[in-house]
Amino acid sequence: MKVFKFGGASVNSIERIKQVASILTSYTGEPLLVVISAMGKTTNALEKVAEAFYQNRKEEALQLFEQVKQYHLTTAKYLLITHYNQAFEQLTQLFTEVEWALHDKPVRDFDYYYDQVVCLGELLSTTIISAYLNEQHILNSWIDIRDVFRTDNNFREAGIDWSVTGRHVKEKLLPAYTSAGIVVTQGFIGATDENESTTLGREGSDYTAAIFAALLQAESVTIWKDVEGVMNADPKLFESARVINELSYDEIIEMAYYGAQVIHPKTIKPLQNNHIPLYVKCFFDPSLPGTVIHNKSVRNLPPVIVVKSNQALVHLHSKDFSFMGEREMSGLYHLLKEHKTVANLVQTGAVRLMVCTDDREDRVDHLAASASELFDVQIERGLTLLTIRHYTTEAFTQLTADKAIILKQQSPETIQVLIKQAG
Repeated sequence: MKVFKFGGASVNSIERIKQVASILTSYTGEPLLVVISAMGKTTNALEKVAEAFYQNRKEEALQLFEQVKQYHLTTAKYLLITHYNQAFEQLTQLFTEVEWALHDKPVRDFDYYYDQVVCLGELLSTTIISAYLNEQHILNSWIDIRDVFRTDNNFREAGIDWSVTGRHVKEKLLPAYTSAGIVVTQGFIGATDENESTTLGREGSDYTAAIFAALLQAESVTIWKDVEGVMNADPKLFESARVINELSYDEIIEMAYYGAQVIHPKTIKPLQNNHIPLYVKCFFDPSLPGTVIHNKSVRNLPPVIVVKSNQALVHLHSKDFSFMGEREMSGLYHLLKEHKTVANLVQTGAVRLMVCTDDREDRVDHLAASASELFDVQIERGLTLLTIRHYTTEAFTQLTADKAIILKQQSPETIQVLIKQAG
């Protein structure tokens, strides 16, 4: 058993959906579980629907939802011939599921409605793609993952009930392989005991693939991306970025921790616990080796560069010049949690704390306002956080040339600097 995951960029056009079929054709004869995300920008579009609905702009919400409907119906019309009517009926049922909700008035928290609306993206994409694969004689069974994945009701960041989900995999998923060698299902979503839709949070589709792999004791997981593999830097920022062919689980977690757009740590944990290798392969050229992530340590890695722009540095100074101790640190982390703010870097002095975080919306200002009850507060904005793992003197010098270094932290493996343009 292999688990494949195709992200939204892999299914955002007719041509790319056909490429999914081409890839799967190469793996006929072995059982596959295929996890697919929402098409292209569908999740963003559905988020706008949920926001309009929650703000009591019902007509706008319905108009925005109509755009989502027409996009998927048009895709189905261009893609399907013999299986169109069946897909149309299933799509219509899914549309109705959300439209009923949009005609009500919001009486619960936004996160609840977010999940009821946004979950639709994956259901629509898999309905169309499953129908297309069957039309191309790539026989598969479509499964509504909400019948399999049982979660708690922590909407937008739901936790998996591993015991119930494991039982559902055996009872509801595995029997589907008696009629087809491929099962197509959704990433990112699940459902509560009361059949309310939930989403699994950031990188939820990758996490879905990992959960299935762990429960099925799969041979491997492959994530198909629009890049050649995991790279040592963002190729959009660095022309010299290159593919790293082999990484350890620990290394990929470190990279993600520092902000690299790679695999989320929660995806790695189920794989690491079960010694299941993860492959990151090129969607456009499956013949390329890509990157394998496994338990083995890997030496002589190149410098791994992570750049996070739009950073704010919050300076917190003791009001009475007392030392920064456990009480002050505890107060800081309580405030970060309260304002849903992640500290990208923290540096402690005798009477000063410095916290670097993403300068998102008004969160930093709200954090600073709350912190002012405990500290004297100043905010420095317009900064960039540069992280280099496996750094060399040459790489550090080159990347910080003509930059003013505001703050620096260094360990034997990693160096981090908060910088701004000099002058």
